[in-house]
Amino acid sequence: MKYLVTGAAGFIGFHVTKKLCEQGHEVIGIDNLNDYYDVNLKLARLNELKKNTSFKFIKLDLADREGIAALFSQEKFDRVIHLAAQAGVRYSIDNPMAYADSNLIGHLTILEGCRHNNVQHLVYASSSSVYGLNNKTPFSTSDSVDHPISLYAATKKSNELMSHTYSHLYNLPTTGLRFFTVYGPWGRPDMALFKFTKAIINGETIDVYNNGDMRRDFTYIDDIVEGIIRIQNIIPKKNSNWKVESGSTADSSAPYKIFNIGNGNPVKLVDFIQSLEDSLGITANKNLMPMQPGDVYQTYADVDDLFETTKYKPSMRVEKGVEQFVQWYRDFYQ
Repeated sequence: MKYLVTGAAGFIGFHVTKKLCEQGHEVIGIDNLNDYYDVNLKLARLNELKKNTSFKFIKLDLADREGIAALFSQEKFDRVIHLAAQAGVRYSIDNPMAYADSNLIGHLTILEGCRHNNVQHLVYASSSSVYGLNNKTPFSTSDSVDHPISLYAATKKSNELMSHTYSHLYNLPTTGLRFFTVYGPWGRPDMALFKFTKAIINGETIDVYNNGDMRRDFTYIDDIVEGIIRIQNIIPKKNSNWKVESGSTADSSAPYKIFNIGNGNPVKLVDFIQSLEDSLGITANKNLMPMQPGDVYQTYADVDDLFETTKYKPSMRVEKGVEQFVQWYRDFYQ
């Protein structure tokens, strides 16, 4: 089939594109290559992808309405995996307008492209951040997500609402995936594992928020990719029996679905750092800090629905996953 992958030079987009090419699909990847983090890392990912003759890259911004519309019209994609977004909880506090352009306008241009070009299935990235003030664990897709605590989370919740509208109005099958703290080789430099690794190797102090008393459902990139690949083959259908009063918020009478993709096994931040220290063979100098605005104490995914639907359950242990990242980091940065 012919796929559009947005954010193909990004962390998750790179891995998904690579997997699709290995499976024999044709993939058009787009990315605006912004400087939110080191562009050289994005270019290195693209150079890896360009080894596949079935891959083509186009530099394009999601907010370019005419450019996105022309792309859809010319290429006639079978399916779309929309992973591009302005990421980061803390960055959204300092640069809110970047999130309006990428995450709101950008998502709408993709929905419009799918609507007008008979795309079979739109799979898009949501986030565990939508659970916001929810203290009930594990986080279930049937839980309320009406109280986000960062603009980033609010834009991701908005993406789900926009997608449902298009599923309802235009019978466009859409599936939103709430990712839980993704990590692994080729990861983002703004994420904790990358920042910690770089600082520890350089003998610098690492900032540990909430004195390390936080828990995250760290999910290895290969588990995320496997989940995405399986989900995009399962196209949502209308459910005429679904009702607002009694139905799950993850389903609808429209062809719409929401899934969590997480490991289902939260790890204490201090234990995560210990795994990194063990892999590096270096003890970190830690600067214990208070909780940051927009952060939550714990993320924990209920992945039963994902398993029932796909027969797949993420399983990579943090110790092994961190080791794999460290090996990649040392190879890449020599």
